[in-house]
Amino acid sequence: MSKIKIFLILSGYQLTWLMCVFGEVLYNSYLPGLITGIIFVLVVFKNSKNKKRFFYIVFLISIIGYFFDSILVNFEIYNFNTSLYVAVLPIWMLILWPSFATLFDEIFVFLSNHKFFAVFLSAVLGPLTYYSGSPLGLININQHFTFFSLMILFWIFLMLFYLNFLLKQKFN
Repeated sequence: MSKIKIFLILSGYQLTWLMCVFGEVLYNSYLPGLITGIIFVLVVFKNSKNKKRFFYIVFLISIIGYFFDSILVNFEIYNFNTSLYVAVLPIWMLILWPSFATLFDEIFVFLSNHKFFAVFLSAVLGPLTYYSGSPLGLININQHFTFFSLMILFWIFLMLFYLNFLLKQKFN
């Protein structure tokens, strides 16, 4: 895959994340993140080599992530300060998870040769991404030890699931 495509996909996800977070923090609105994310996912889908694989990976990663977040919020381990919810999560989480999951389709493939590094990065960067919303007032962490323990375990699980299951699937 070209470096330009990698850069564009990573930038598109980062832009979606920033619009979700700062749309809420600065404008008390879910629309900037939701609109940016929808456009991003549709563009990546349109340009994906294997649409069946793309859909399968994005769907599974998104469902797992949304379910995990819902459980932790439901048990009040953390909660969001946001303008509109779908069940217990912000509406923009419905697009933030698929936006993040696009990275698994083509970007994270190189991690299959570096499993320890992949799991380590996932265990560190996943929880830190959530935690970064705390100083901004977007997320309240009510149980810090439980939050970080479960986040680290979840992100390790998610990366191992990807490396040991999703990458091995045939998408004909």
